[in-house]
Amino acid sequence: MVTPHRLRVPTPSAPPLTGRLPFADAPGVPDPIEVTSRWLTRGGRPWFPVSGEFHYSRYPHGEWEEELLKMKAGGMTAVASYVIWIHHEEIEGRVRFDGDRDLRRFAGLCARHGLDFVPRIGPWSHAEVRNGGLPDWLLARACTPRTDDPAYLEPVRAWFQAVAEQLRGLDRAHGGPIVAIQIENELYDQPGHLRTLKRLAQEVGLSAPLWTSTAWGGVRLPGEELLPLYGGYPEAFWTEADGGWPDTCRKHFFFTHERDDEGIGADLRPTTVRGTDPASTDRFPWATCELGGGMAVAYHRRPRVEAADVGALGLTKIGCGSVWQGYYMFHGGTNPQGELTTLQESHATGYPNDLPVLSYDFQAPLGEYGQVRPSYHELRLQHLLLAEFGHRIAPMESVLPERLPAGQHDRDTLRWAVRTDGTSGFLFVTNHQPHEPLPDHPGTTFTIDFPGARALTLPSAPVTVPSGAFFCWPLRLDVAGVRLEWASAQPVCTVEADGRTVLVLAATDGIAPELALDADTVASVAVPSGDGEVTPVDGRVLVTGLRPGTDALVEVDAADGSRVGLLVLDAATARTAYRGVAWGAERLVLCGNGVVFDGDEVRLHSPAAEPSFAVLPAPGSALVVEGERVREETDGVCTRYTVEAGGVGDTAARVTLVRPAGPAPEPVTGVQGRASVPADKHVDAAAAEYRVDVPEELLRAPAGVLLRLRWTGDLARAYVGDVLVADQFSSGRVWEIGLDRLPAGELRARGLRLKVLPLAADAAVHVPGQVGDAWRAAGVGQAEWVVTRVRAVRTG
Repeated sequence: MVTPHRLRVPTPSAPPLTGRLPFADAPGVPDPIEVTSRWLTRGGRPWFPVSGEFHYSRYPHGEWEEELLKMKAGGMTAVASYVIWIHHEEIEGRVRFDGDRDLRRFAGLCARHGLDFVPRIGPWSHAEVRNGGLPDWLLARACTPRTDDPAYLEPVRAWFQAVAEQLRGLDRAHGGPIVAIQIENELYDQPGHLRTLKRLAQEVGLSAPLWTSTAWGGVRLPGEELLPLYGGYPEAFWTEADGGWPDTCRKHFFFTHERDDEGIGADLRPTTVRGTDPASTDRFPWATCELGGGMAVAYHRRPRVEAADVGALGLTKIGCGSVWQGYYMFHGGTNPQGELTTLQESHATGYPNDLPVLSYDFQAPLGEYGQVRPSYHELRLQHLLLAEFGHRIAPMESVLPERLPAGQHDRDTLRWAVRTDGTSGFLFVTNHQPHEPLPDHPGTTFTIDFPGARALTLPSAPVTVPSGAFFCWPLRLDVAGVRLEWASAQPVCTVEADGRTVLVLAATDGIAPELALDADTVASVAVPSGDGEVTPVDGRVLVTGLRPGTDALVEVDAADGSRVGLLVLDAATARTAYRGVAWGAERLVLCGNGVVFDGDEVRLHSPAAEPSFAVLPAPGSALVVEGERVREETDGVCTRYTVEAGGVGDTAARVTLVRPAGPAPEPVTGVQGRASVPADKHVDAAAAEYRVDVPEELLRAPAGVLLRLRWTGDLARAYVGDVLVADQFSSGRVWEIGLDRLPAGELRARGLRLKVLPLAADAAVHVPGQVGDAWRAAGVGQAEWVVTRVRAVRTG
């Protein structure tokens, strides 16, 4: 049975409103940033920023630079970071910007590597921090926080002044990276206070072309003074343990023009407050700052977020109309050790959730120790699309099809949309959501009716859209003189190779890739030998039968004399794609591990004994890795390089049970009746204890070494001596501990101890996917050392 899906593209809307918002870039900058009512521009060109949250104060400062380069390689154009007051001024009057708190150095590193910077200066941040980031000494004063109370504004002014001193000279007027500043966070009912905070920040010298505010939860903003930014998460820790998958998360896997999210932070505000002026969507572009790159784990609720959840949500938001993809978190971290208290959100501080003392991994694309996760590769594929075509997509309007899902629990209606300028566009499909798989959609075709032009119907024959698929297909895309009428494969990026502009595309698993070219723009088409068919059909040249991979290059000579290649990678290979300046030219690099581009070298972050990567176009001279042999071979149209490093030793970790667990402690509840973390005395009394022997050769070179533990129970803590060095609540995930974060001398002398607590059978705790009772028992199973080596690749 054929199921046609139809969408009628309306006549393009009137041009966006310009010049009416109170945002202005510094005079004389070469690429002025402006805001229209529908998109942002930079240097007069539509601009589609991609930002990722990375909290510098939750990560070792000696590793900032490499992690920022990982973010850039992952497609980030900007780095956002809370400037967390309590991290800097835990003790009143002693404001620290040293070490891991060195805000100025962090912003400077962003600038050095061409990354924009977005400080989120509070004063209240949330960020799952103690008091939302407000210092204890401030809360002990006779004042009303988060209001215009003069007794509150006085220390806030001093805090803003300290931040301004750190960022002086890093604004746009001085060639600096600061493109936006966020005021406060999730303050839904104090528009006057938001205006006051902006004025205070400006008075002490803070400056940016964009001033922003979070806008979810029916927020009331002060007129047009702050650019509203939105969010959406695939899962949530802040809801109830027995609440199931929240509808406020479910909604983000549908194409809709509703920007608000009533769920984010709803445990800290009344959900009945609704103050947003509906007209704001007509005045401001759809920009985001908190698309869920993962999710934190609270004691009472421990969601697991998979790479496909993050990827599907991100792609859906582009199809919905987003013009700024902002992720929270893109890089995980670890809470600093407080001098007076621990610094996590907790019931003890009156907050509704108990968070781990140290871990703020957030299941992010880049983990607490810099681990490269599958979600990093999933998102990078989309960011390559935006880097290449974002200036085209940003002005395009989102159009929804004739047949829409009946509601948020409709799992049978295919979810899709088109971004279009009236003559061309991109088709978006999402057939994935967490927890509740969506069905296959057999016999699917799409028809797009453009005004004043013949409709596009694709693919050439009906296909099955597989369960779990999400993708973007081009519609009438111009590529260096050739018009690609449509393709049943996702555009990735372009590179110049062998005198051709090569458009790289990604096939979708389960859907045969097809390419339809406008015959008037084509002089000749050649497919790989013995692979693919070329058929003229009704004014188009249809290419079918391709087997996607590194050799699936369709060579096109354009009617205007230009030369184009269309390289269709299989889905798995496409998710290894990076693009960056390497060895003097823009290149495509295919590598399943971490890759950073840094001047004249490319660095591979790989746990493989013999890491391998492919390059297009190949460099003009041999590639070398100091101290290791590099083997070169042909891989389709790419050249593949393998670093021959030899084998590695046994990676099994030796974990010894020292003391078995006792009975699980009785559950207790705290704020909002939610389960609370067991008291330390109960952990000490009931936890199983293990010793981990660390091989001396790993202690001598701990950088990049992870201890990976599969374990069961309630919570786990790691100690060196009596010092807590890592912790986690069980959610079925592997527990990873970075060896280079541990004090080597103490580790040699006292070893690494693990405490694992069993979970009471009647604890009101949500742990996804667990059946039976065995998972409640305290135990450490498989344990291994994973060594990620960094190899610098240069030309010989």
